[in-house]
Amino acid sequence: MDAATEAVNKVIDINRIMQMIPHRYPILMVDRVIDVMPGASAVGIKNVSANEPFFQGHFPQRPVMPGVLIVEAMAQTAAVLVVETLGPDAEGKLVYFMSVDSARFRKPVEPGDRLELHVKKERSRGSVWKFSAEGKVGDTLVAEATYAAMILDN
Repeated sequence: MDAATEAVNKVIDINRIMQMIPHRYPILMVDRVIDVMPGASAVGIKNVSANEPFFQGHFPQRPVMPGVLIVEAMAQTAAVLVVETLGPDAEGKLVYFMSVDSARFRKPVEPGDRLELHVKKERSRGSVWKFSAEGKVGDTLVAEATYAAMILDN
């Protein structure tokens, strides 16, 4: 297996994610990151459970994952990609949103769905990174956005 294939097949599990980014329950929105290409792209996985605390109020009669949390899950996937790209010195640093553009929500994400967060780096300059992302359930596009984030020293 060559280095490019190994990078694409790399899986980052929940324990490693928690070493890489500071988010914790109930706001940690990514269970696993797969298909990691450092400096380029990654796919985050969020297994949407009926036990998620946000479903108590959004909406009890028809639970739907809030769009803002889908965008947060995209951003957390991007943060893992940034840390994987920059290496151990970036672990645990905070990554702040600077902008969210062109967010579109196409179909509700419901309990039982496996949300895949396809994140691509568009560009980076210094500590500022810009990404495009798509959220998919199976082959269905459920959300998309572009956003910028800044990584800061703690």
